Amino acid sequence: MFKLDHIGIAVKDIDATLKTLRLLGLTPGERGTVAQFSVAVCMLSLGNAKIELLQPTSPESPIAKFIERRGEGLHHIALKVPNISETLAQLKAQGFQLIDETPRVGFGGHFVAFIHPKSTHSVLIELVQEPPCP
Repeated sequence: MFKLDHIGIAVKDIDATLKTLRLLGLTPGERGTVAQFSVAVCMLSLGNAKIELLQPTSPESPIAKFIERRGEGLHHIALKVPNISETLAQLKAQGFQLIDETPRVGFGGHFVAFIHPKSTHSVLIELVQEPPCP
């Protein structure tokens, strides 16, 4: 049902992080920002999955708050789903606590929603569906 889409890593400085990751042979791909989350994003390909670097663009950003509390590092695991609305309904029916009960538009125009870490053993899970969204 689910496939790994990407691993999100919270960083203070994307460019500094890229210097290190280039030494490991990783090449940066698409870059941009997601204004609603106050975050700059850089995607890196890693086989069939991706790494998403997340840099806060304001102190109010959820990523800025995450880094302040926990430091840089793993932020979330993103799973690709065929139909995000159906998946959210199924998870809710199974008792999962959802951060987003309806999908929203994330980086690259993908539809996304988050499962609360309280329901997933303290791991933030992002669901990702490429357009179109039902």
